[in-house]
Amino acid sequence: MNIAKLMKQAQQMQAGLAAKQEQLALQIVDASVGGGKVKVTATCAGDVLSIKIDPSVIDPADAEFLEDLVLKGVQEAIAKGKDQAAAEMKKLTGGLSLPGM
Repeated sequence: MNIAKLMKQAQQMQAGLAAKQEQLALQIVDASVGGGKVKVTATCAGDVLSIKIDPSVIDPADAEFLEDLVLKGVQEAIAKGKDQAAAEMKKLTGGLSLPGM
């Protein structure tokens, strides 16, 4: 076992992971809830970029319903982003579980 070669491979993998994380921060996922009445766009890094709400679900007498839809949409978008990020990282690491990844 060549330690120098192993260290070089680890450094290459680390650089690849850092590049992939930067790339994932730019990848966008969309989530739609309430039959498409609320749409959320986010990055795979978990940053919410936009929320679109169909005016038909805006009822001042029932704000709680809209709040629930928005919350569910945000949660779904973030979950999709995390799933996509995990799948991309798994490709790079060959399925190895690395701390912090």
